Amino acid sequence: MSWGTELWDQYDSLSIHSQKGIDFLEKVGHFMKDRCAIETEYAGKLRRLVKNYQPKKKEEDDYQFTPCKAFRVMMNEINDLAGQHEVVAENLGASVIRDLTLLTKELKEERKKHLNEGSKLSQTLQAQEIVLERSHRNYEKAFREAERAIDNYQRAEADLNLSRADVEKQRINMTSKSQQCEETKIEYANQLQKTNDLRRSHYNLLLPEVFRQLQELDEKRIKNIKNFIHNSAEIERNVFPIISKCIDGIVRAGDLINEKEDTLMVIERYKSGFVPPGDHPFEDLSKSGGSGNGIGGDSIDGHRGGSDPSLHHQQHHTVKGTMSGGKLKKRVGIFGIFSSNKKLIEACHSVKNNMSMDAKEDYGDLPPNQRRKRLEAKLQELKKQVNQEQAAMDGLMKMKGVYEANTALGDPMTVEGQLNECCNKLEKLHAEVARYSNWLESAQGGAGVGNGAGASNNTGAIAPYSHSKLNGGGVHSNEESLSRSESDSSVSAPAHKNSAPNTPQPNHGSGGSPESGLGTSHNSLGAGGPTVAVSEIETSEFDGEFYPEEPLQPLGTCKALYPFEATSEGSMGMQEGEELLLVELDQGDGWTRVRRAHLAQEGFVPTTYIQCTLYS
Repeated sequence: MSWGTELWDQYDSLSIHSQKGIDFLEKVGHFMKDRCAIETEYAGKLRRLVKNYQPKKKEEDDYQFTPCKAFRVMMNEINDLAGQHEVVAENLGASVIRDLTLLTKELKEERKKHLNEGSKLSQTLQAQEIVLERSHRNYEKAFREAERAIDNYQRAEADLNLSRADVEKQRINMTSKSQQCEETKIEYANQLQKTNDLRRSHYNLLLPEVFRQLQELDEKRIKNIKNFIHNSAEIERNVFPIISKCIDGIVRAGDLINEKEDTLMVIERYKSGFVPPGDHPFEDLSKSGGSGNGIGGDSIDGHRGGSDPSLHHQQHHTVKGTMSGGKLKKRVGIFGIFSSNKKLIEACHSVKNNMSMDAKEDYGDLPPNQRRKRLEAKLQELKKQVNQEQAAMDGLMKMKGVYEANTALGDPMTVEGQLNECCNKLEKLHAEVARYSNWLESAQGGAGVGNGAGASNNTGAIAPYSHSKLNGGGVHSNEESLSRSESDSSVSAPAHKNSAPNTPQPNHGSGGSPESGLGTSHNSLGAGGPTVAVSEIETSEFDGEFYPEEPLQPLGTCKALYPFEATSEGSMGMQEGEELLLVELDQGDGWTRVRRAHLAQEGFVPTTYIQCTLYS
């Protein structure tokens, strides 16, 4: 089927049809653009919705319950869904809409070219038809004039009254007209042949070719619309797996909701630890033998005597909280009315403020169970800060040792101020740990423990600096204060203070190594603040024998990327490509502890010189 043969006479109809097809293609393009805009807007609104419903900082405690956690997970999954809608919009714009726009422009140009070509062919045929019509009219005119001249000649020749000259004149006129008629006839025949040839070529070859090109253009448009629809569906299908995962994540979040767990969490959060009050005692008024005032007094005393101790304990704990505020305010008001002693009023205010501040620090205004939990959380936070400061100080000490071993790397005195600051911070943190440890012991029902005992019992494992003592403004710490962290207590084995010079010492405490960070200097940490005596750092005061340290278990393996030469004691040289055991990770100072398996040799190497692989 071809438009050129079947629709040879429907030039105008095909022109209108092709224009409608291109208009429909533009309509599809506008639809895709609007859809991209809707997808983008929907994604933006989803993200804005998730952002608006994110928990505020004051609501973080409430989001510990399983429904709140599930709701947060669901919002995260919806945020991911919004991202998939953005992907759909981006892919539609990058492939479908762009190709649609280019195709529309191309089809418009091709249609215009083909229609112009068809219009030229039609104009050529019409011009030839006009020439044929003109030659036909000329031939008709000449034929009629020739017939008239022949008729005039025949009448003149039959008329005997006319002269010979008149007859000859009519004969000449007849011959001329006949000759003109014959010429116009030949011209008409030629134009007719030419016109017929042009018509056959026009309707059989030229115009069908134009219609064929228009047909191909229309089929191309239809085929591309089909491809665009398939591409848009494929773009949607590509995001379905991720959307399905997001939906599965929402379902899993819903499965995490556990009403029993939330019930226990509510109990743990709001449990006061008080015992319910007992029964009211019976007051036998007949046994009281005094006056009305005496009876009243006895009954009041009896009531007080029979009160539940737990209720009294509860009131005692609440006195620092809300009850104390109202009562003290009323007392202040009474003193303000009946006394002009402003100092007494100020003293009452001062007592009230001190009580409220103490209650806030030791959480004494809370019930026992809640107070214990708050103290435990505060203690954990302080221990974490102690570990951080201790690691920072170990790094500074190691840096100082490296600088002392090789002055080209830096001046050891540049870290003195930072060491003093770290030492002061550690002292303050250990004091806080000791104080909160004592409060926690009292909250747990233990006997009162002094600050020194509390510090040694509760912080010795994580805070070796709590064993330090003040001596003339300086802080003398044992070797444990230089350990990298809690896990390094086995690395730095203390030596007896009075041991002989030839007593074997582990290389971790030797001066100048990256591990010890002390070098051979006996300078104090700072002139203006607390100082660390190097002699006491290198030895420890305890009664007992020296026990060799146990080797640490390897954490993984490492491979040397570059060669390294040991320039100070404690460091270890290595060759490029050498395989070593990883004993201790980098603690932020740029050094990693490694071991040679066949030689049992340990030391520190730069972290950037090796590639580590941890055991699973």
